[in-house]
Amino acid sequence: MQLIDPNHPTYRHLWVRIAIVAVCLGWAIFEFIGGDPFWGVLAGAVGVYSFYMLIWTFDPKPPEAAAPVVVDDDEEGEEKADMEEEKKPD
Repeated sequence: MQLIDPNHPTYRHLWVRIAIVAVCLGWAIFEFIGGDPFWGVLAGAVGVYSFYMLIWTFDPKPPEAAAPVVVDDDEEGEEKADMEEEKKPD
């Protein structure tokens, strides 16, 4: 299960990725100093995971362009002709 999508445009800049990791690990240190090891471990785990995803294995893929939709004029013309025939009164 992937919690962080490294292809998201937010993570394109290095300083953003470093800031996210630093805030998470800094918050873990703050929680340990404050005497709450449960939240310190939790914030530390998030920091380690974000370091792994955003710095260690960061390899963004370029965005894939959607395949252009090609409309066949012959089919469109046949559909219009069929619709016109249906509209004609007998």
